[in-house]
Amino acid sequence: MNGITLHKHDLPAGLSFGPLAAVDTETMGLDPRRDRLCLVQLSAGDGTAHLVQIIPEALGGQGANCPNLKALLADPDVTKLFHYGRFDIAALYNALGVLAAPVVCTKIASKLVRTYTDRHGLKELCRDLAGVDISKQQQTSDWGALELTPEQLAYAASDVLYLHTIWERLRGLLAREDRTEIAEAAFAFLPTRAKLDLLGYVDPDLFAH
Repeated sequence: MNGITLHKHDLPAGLSFGPLAAVDTETMGLDPRRDRLCLVQLSAGDGTAHLVQIIPEALGGQGANCPNLKALLADPDVTKLFHYGRFDIAALYNALGVLAAPVVCTKIASKLVRTYTDRHGLKELCRDLAGVDISKQQQTSDWGALELTPEQLAYAASDVLYLHTIWERLRGLLAREDRTEIAEAAFAFLPTRAKLDLLGYVDPDLFAH
């Protein structure tokens, strides 16, 4: 599959994503405390995607034993670029015990500067800011399967392949609207927000009255 490489258990040693690595996850569901992490997608923004399949030891895999992936997520010199990082950071922390940082989130950036719309999903950002239509058909498929289909791999890759382009557009809008500083503060708080979610402070929100 052109531009997409699947790795079982961990990233290969020596693989570099540069100073900004797009990251996404696929899980068994939408509760990071309950639903296991199945796949971690990464891209350097060069048109290629590396997918790491996390297989539990009970199913013949290595589980959370993925030192190269963990090192990248924790590397202070590599910014991790997410879309809706709040969920992905929590899922990664819960499954692998590593807190991704520093981070950037295109959903937060979009909500700060694209206030003329309430559509901040990745599909909308790909269309509006990258000129690409992506399919969400595989979003609710079984990511826990030991053998993922070509359609699943293509879908998973699409979640990271365009994030660099989207972020460049959003970064320009943040500067134009003088909201870079507050965006950076929100990004810095995201790992803590993910930890609060894992503690159960989703509803009621810790910051609610």
